[in-house]
Amino acid sequence: MSGEQRSSGEAKTATGRSSAGVETGRPLPQTSSLYAKRKKIQMLWVNGRFQSLRRYVLTLLVLFFYLLPWLSWDGRPLVWLNLPERKFMIVGLIFWPQDFILLSWLLIISAFSLFCFTVYAGRLWCGFACPQTVWTLLYTWVEYVVEGNRNQRIKLDRSPWTTNKVLRRGAKHFIWLLLAASISFTCVGIFTPIRELGREVLSLELSFAEAFWLIFIAALSYVFSTGLREQVCIYMCPYARFQSVMFDRDTLIISYDERRGEPRGKRRRSISAEAQGMGSCVDCDLCVNACPTGIDIRDGLQAACIACAACIDACDGVMTRMGYEPGLIRYSTENELSGVEKRGVSPQLVGYGVILVVMIALFSYAISHRIPLELDIIRDRNRLYRETYDGGVENVYTLKIINMDQIGHDFRIKAHGEIPLGYDEQMVFVDSGEVFSLPLHLVATAKQVSDAPSQNVGVAFTVQAEKNSSFSVTEWSRFILPAR
Repeated sequence: MSGEQRSSGEAKTATGRSSAGVETGRPLPQTSSLYAKRKKIQMLWVNGRFQSLRRYVLTLLVLFFYLLPWLSWDGRPLVWLNLPERKFMIVGLIFWPQDFILLSWLLIISAFSLFCFTVYAGRLWCGFACPQTVWTLLYTWVEYVVEGNRNQRIKLDRSPWTTNKVLRRGAKHFIWLLLAASISFTCVGIFTPIRELGREVLSLELSFAEAFWLIFIAALSYVFSTGLREQVCIYMCPYARFQSVMFDRDTLIISYDERRGEPRGKRRRSISAEAQGMGSCVDCDLCVNACPTGIDIRDGLQAACIACAACIDACDGVMTRMGYEPGLIRYSTENELSGVEKRGVSPQLVGYGVILVVMIALFSYAISHRIPLELDIIRDRNRLYRETYDGGVENVYTLKIINMDQIGHDFRIKAHGEIPLGYDEQMVFVDSGEVFSLPLHLVATAKQVSDAPSQNVGVAFTVQAEKNSSFSVTEWSRFILPAR
């Protein structure tokens, strides 16, 4: 093979030459790293109507969170998720593992509520009520109080380690750790009564599980709200990925009015924007500096936008100082921005709304008519039946009575079937949370056996509270007879 002939599979170097040194004449595609180092976002602390609303909501949610474990109902915690005894006490009601279907139902309702809200109002949940947003805002406020405004924090980041920097950073992280510990203590206080948990912490008598979760939740809160922050919203939260599927052109989003704002640029306040041939945007970048995820809303709708409206308040402040009309950045819809008249209620919103209303109504009915009593009937597995000396037939059962009420009850046990059965009523006491096992024998006489319509007849067992006739449950089983 001559020196001018080359194999078509020879590799080319980054300079556009083949491995044998011949010019190819074509630039090679450039590669870039898929990993970019995180750039710390120093959020501008802005004031405005939406930020005031966010802080009111934050205050209410934080107060509710911290007060919830301390509230009581009839001498018991208002909300107590008692895992060792496998019962959840919520506002005077006790839920057991048998009620797991209700929990699943509630989670489905919550999901549809989020879907319905998203179709109409976008990601307002993320901006105003998401736990990550609420706690990050609280941690950020601590940072603002201790280290100063955005410019002061950036200057502190760039400054060498002096006594002032060490004291400020130390104070900030100390308060952050106290905040994380309080969040962890309150969370665990929902699973262990918080007064009891407080005594265990002070006396250092925590169980391994309690100590583990106290440390784990505190560490999680500290890392998520101090180190990761916007990374949780951008990369870890699945809601940011599928929320665009639920958006339509009438969904409320934070939008930049490009027709009004462009061309953007610096200008003098004394000369109108029209006289300078410019739009309303002064290109001050305050909307970017105020964004907790560091995006530029002027680039259009982005998955990282959490609809917190910080950019709206920052921009409205600039528009007011410039003498322009506020609303360059605002809550709007794609149709409104493009001048399209609203079509009415979205079919998608109607569908979610109807499903949500029906599910809430059915769930409310199930909760209001729920009887905290369960009866399981177990037949004798050794013998289907036993014939008596006088020609009768006996079936043996075990009744498992579970009292899921908050107090004990005297229960009356009744049995009746498609044929008369020899059994007298019986009274038993079942304490709150107790699983009571009751062996029970039913006997059919020889005449009843001969008159039975089939070999397999139904029999019903009723358990009824003595002092509350509505507190009862009935379950059916089978009474087995010999083959004829």
